[in-house]
Amino acid sequence: MAAIGSDLQKAIALLQSDELVGIPTETVYGLAGNALSTKAIAKIFEAKDRPFFDPLIVHVPDIEATYQYVTHIPEKALLLARNFWPGPLTLLLPKKPIIPDLATSGLDTVGIRCPQHPLTTQLLKLLPFPLAAPSANPFGYISPTNPQHVNQQLGNKINYILDGGECQVGLESTIIGFEQDQPIAYRLGGLSIEQLEETVGPIQIQLNTSSNPTAPGQLKSHYSPTKKLVIGNLAELASKHSHQHIGILAFNREMPGIEINRQKILSPTSDLSEAAQHLFAYLRELDQLPVEVILAEEVPSVGLGRAINDRLKRASAQ
Repeated sequence: MAAIGSDLQKAIALLQSDELVGIPTETVYGLAGNALSTKAIAKIFEAKDRPFFDPLIVHVPDIEATYQYVTHIPEKALLLARNFWPGPLTLLLPKKPIIPDLATSGLDTVGIRCPQHPLTTQLLKLLPFPLAAPSANPFGYISPTNPQHVNQQLGNKINYILDGGECQVGLESTIIGFEQDQPIAYRLGGLSIEQLEETVGPIQIQLNTSSNPTAPGQLKSHYSPTKKLVIGNLAELASKHSHQHIGILAFNREMPGIEINRQKILSPTSDLSEAAQHLFAYLRELDQLPVEVILAEEVPSVGLGRAINDRLKRASAQ
């Protein structure tokens, strides 16, 4: 298993040697490697068993660093960066050749973001290169929100995990690209579209569900537990699956007639931010129980609720 700690110098030494390190962010834990090294990038794809057609996100310490890796930042992208970085927002921007094509799956744009976690911010400022860092989990499985999750899944493939505690957002970043400088949402995430629209006006939503993604996190089946996940009305689903051992992922209240230790409530107070923070951890806990199927319900489709429902739908895709 990997060592877990807060030794930045150890992390730096590994990253400079093209090794991988688990890093904390406000969204989920990332599997980080030198974003300018094809050797390190290849190790990320190999460790995650991630298909090479699914591009990676590059992490930088601040807006100024972004100019080293992109040819152009549209005016609205700059507005978003100034208002929401550091934070759970990835911007798809035209890349310079210094970013290897392997990192972007051959696309001429690169997803760039500035994470909001003091330990990783410090790490990025000390490194002479940015970090490619998809979620630190086997491809397609539930994203990790604490260092123990990373160790359970990838501890035999990496040497070190920086311990930044529990992730505060719990959903991956929102991804915004641009066509004719107009913003388009390619992935719903830790910042709601409504929040972003207050800064740049209307944002078109274009969520891919094919095997030819234009941005990370767009594949139809993703974020999945090993147990079957079914979404719908919990009472109806429980009746339909009464012959099976079931687990329940509910929004704000318990299901009568089901053992409480097989239920997870995302937010008893109906707080969507709290629900987002708990989503992946609770899915993981239910997946580890002796259940045959996990029954889940959608949350209100407003603000972060849209991103939560998007993750649930992808996690339930066969």
